[in-house]
Amino acid sequence: MRRKIISIDEEKCTGCGRCIPDCPEGALQVIDGKARLVSDLFCDGLGACIGTCPEGAISVIEREAVPYDEKAVMATIARQGSAVIRAHLEHLAGHGQTNLYNQAVEYLIENAIPIPDHTPPERGARAASRETCPPAAGRMGEGVCPPPGPHSVHPFAGCPGTAAQSILRERNGQRMPRQPAGVEASSELRQWPVQLSLLNSAAPYFDNADLLVSADCVPFAYAGFHDDILRGKILIIFCPKLDADVEGYIAKLAEIFTRHTIRSITVARMEVPCCGGVRYVVEKALENAGKKVPVKETMISIRGRIL
Repeated sequence: MRRKIISIDEEKCTGCGRCIPDCPEGALQVIDGKARLVSDLFCDGLGACIGTCPEGAISVIEREAVPYDEKAVMATIARQGSAVIRAHLEHLAGHGQTNLYNQAVEYLIENAIPIPDHTPPERGARAASRETCPPAAGRMGEGVCPPPGPHSVHPFAGCPGTAAQSILRERNGQRMPRQPAGVEASSELRQWPVQLSLLNSAAPYFDNADLLVSADCVPFAYAGFHDDILRGKILIIFCPKLDADVEGYIAKLAEIFTRHTIRSITVARMEVPCCGGVRYVVEKALENAGKKVPVKETMISIRGRIL
């Protein structure tokens, strides 16, 4: 069958092994100095390993592959202990894979393996997983069925960028007030266009510029983007996870750095692991251009706060 599965560029891979901990399914191993996909059966194709590769050597492609088998994966994961089980469950939950999540929980229940405290998917999947618990398994704290309420681990484990979640903007049960009437926020945008793929690397506004290289989601997540982050800077935006031409982005940024004197660079990214690709693209472009420019990083939480 054709399905999504990861691909490793051996030319780029240095064998550092940083991708291995982010694959609790055990599909990756470092062999002969390179990260290898050792089993199609164990790779779910969700790409949790992508964000931790410092060389950009991992991507998700679609090809003929053996169907992914969640029960076979759980048989391997269960032997590695509760920490790996937790990481795998949150990996599935974070990607919205409720069907696979429920299969994983069913396997644990069927084999009387304690389910570690973790952050489950949305309510529907959580309810479905509880329905599979045998009545005798029962009381909270015995570690067999997932407890019905929120869990104590960090809610953004796994791949939080793809997890569906609602963010309530209320205080004491009341919606937050709007800005006072007549008060208009000012835009700090100094140039157009802003998408890296559309920018002209020879544009004069790059001369002696302070650059802001931002992930696409940052201006939507952080309300003070214009005043606190963008003011006085030339803006460049892209998404390291969804945009396909990362090598092209590195080349274009390197060309900008080569053509112009850049005073400083601010990287604005979300807290999710894959967003670390923004910093990687900037640093790789500086390396290719042979330039040294101060780089500052600003990280925004999914709930819209500067971390």
